Amino acid sequence: MAKAKVKEIKWILDVEGHDYPAAESYLCLLYSEGRVAEMLARLRSAATVQYQAKDIFRASQLSLLGVSVSHVEKDRKKIQKGIGLSPLLLVRDEQNGKVVIADGYHRLCAIYGFNEDAWIHCKII
Repeated sequence: MAKAKVKEIKWILDVEGHDYPAAESYLCLLYSEGRVAEMLARLRSAATVQYQAKDIFRASQLSLLGVSVSHVEKDRKKIQKGIGLSPLLLVRDEQNGKVVIADGYHRLCAIYGFNEDAWIHCKII
């Protein structure tokens, strides 16, 4: 499949409110509730930074989801229409030597389909 031409990935300035509960739900599968509460507080106050899509994938050790996944397709359409995306929420899991994508996995997969070198806006702790 040929990659569509997208000049630039648009971003909103801060994480959308519903992304934090989504991150909490996922992180509670991995960590204790107390630790998750502390992580979320740190994520909320963290500065937005940028990493390339390919580097986040490598650090997360996750597989790329296909465009047939409905959430990935929804985000691909947003990108094509120039609608801003919410920054990803990332947690460094130093014990296991990887990055946990607490929220934004589908957005990352959608962006990677356009440009693996794209700079991804994220908050990381």
